[in-house]
Amino acid sequence: VEFTIDLVPGTSPISMAPYRMSTSELKELKKQLEDLLEKKFIRPSVSPWGAPMLLVKKKDGSMRLRIDYRQLNKVTIKNKY
Repeated sequence: VEFTIDLVPGTSPISMAPYRMSTSELKELKKQLEDLLEKKFIRPSVSPWGAPMLLVKKKDGSMRLRIDYRQLNKVTIKNKY
């Protein structure tokens, strides 16, 4: 699947430092990323763009992977509809 995101003209790539995580969070992150890679939902990237990831605890105690795209959203041209 190919798609593009329209950006404000003159925007340079944004790449933020990762958020700090505990050892147990890093293990869970690695496990979830390996699972997503295995299922081919994600693939390795060499893009200059990057957004930090975090884990949020769900009601059942498991962890949900989230990506913080707020900085990208600030330079995205919004759809009219």
